[in-house]
Amino acid sequence: MAIISDIQEEQQQKSPPQAKSASASGSGSSSSGARVAATSFSTKFDRNNTSGFLEKALEFLAQESDFILRPTAERDLVAIFKAVRERERKKRWAEEEKKKAEAEVKAKEEAKAETKVVAEEKEKEAEERSGKRVPNKGNGLDMEKYSWTQSLQEVNIIIPVPAGTKSRDIVYEAKKNRLKFGLKGQPLIIDGELYQSIKPDDCLWSIEDQTAVSILLTKHNQLEWWKALLKGDPEIDTQKVEPEPSKLSDLDSETRQTVEKMMFDQRQKQMGLPTSEEMQKQEILKKFMSEHPEMDFSRAKIQ
Repeated sequence: MAIISDIQEEQQQKSPPQAKSASASGSGSSSSGARVAATSFSTKFDRNNTSGFLEKALEFLAQESDFILRPTAERDLVAIFKAVRERERKKRWAEEEKKKAEAEVKAKEEAKAETKVVAEEKEKEAEERSGKRVPNKGNGLDMEKYSWTQSLQEVNIIIPVPAGTKSRDIVYEAKKNRLKFGLKGQPLIIDGELYQSIKPDDCLWSIEDQTAVSILLTKHNQLEWWKALLKGDPEIDTQKVEPEPSKLSDLDSETRQTVEKMMFDQRQKQMGLPTSEEMQKQEILKKFMSEHPEMDFSRAKIQ
C-alpha cells in the first residue's frame, strides 16, 4: 500500500465584527471556513503497471482538490517529474562513484599485497642464490636447535633445554676460536670453530627459567658483524643488519666514529651510492680539476 499525500487546510477564524472603511468593505470582507479532514490515498503498487498507479494518484488529486484544473498543473507536474528524476540520477551517480572508489581502494590493496609477495619471493630467491639469509631481529640467525643474536661487542646464544635442567647437566667449553655446548649423556648441540675469535675470560652462561640456556660471548674484534656463529654455518647478509643507535653511546669517541662510518658506508652501498672514501676521492679530483682547467679529465676514473 502506498500513501501519496495528506491534504490539510487550517480553518480560518471569523473576523470579529467592527467598523470598516468603504475601501476595505469594497475589497473584501471577513470569511469563515471549516477544517477539512485529512484524507489518505492508498492503492496497490504494481511494478509492471506504474502508469496505472500514477493515473489513480491523479484521479485522487482531482477528486480532492482543484489542482488538475489549474492552468499551471501540467507545467507543475513536469517540474516535479524533472526534479525527482534529477535527484534519482544524482543518487545513482553518487552510488556508482562510491563503488568505483571502493573498487580502486581494493585494487590498490590487492596490488600492494601482490607486490609485497613478489618482493618477498625475489628476496628469498636472491638469498638462495647468494647462500646468505636475512638476519633475525637481533642481527643474528634462528637455527634448528638454537638462535643467536649480536651487537658489535657481543654475541648472545639462546638454547632451549628440557624443563628442570640443572647446572650439573650442562656441558660448556669456550675457547678463543671454539665453542662447545650440550647436555651430559647427549650429542653436543654446538661444537665447532667460531666465525671470529672471542675473549673466553669475558664469556659466561646462565640458565633462564630452567627452560633455556643463555650464552654470552665477548667479541675480540668489536668493529665487525659476524656472518655466522660457527664457520660452515649458514651466513647472514650483514648489509641488512640493523644496529641499535642507542648502543653507540656506549662506545668511546674513536670507536663510535669508526662504527658510524661503517654504518654510513653500508647504507650508501645498499642505495648504490658512493662510500665516504669514494666521496673523498671525488672531492680531491674535483679540486684538482678546478686547479688545472687546461687538462682533459673526460676519461678520469676513481679507483
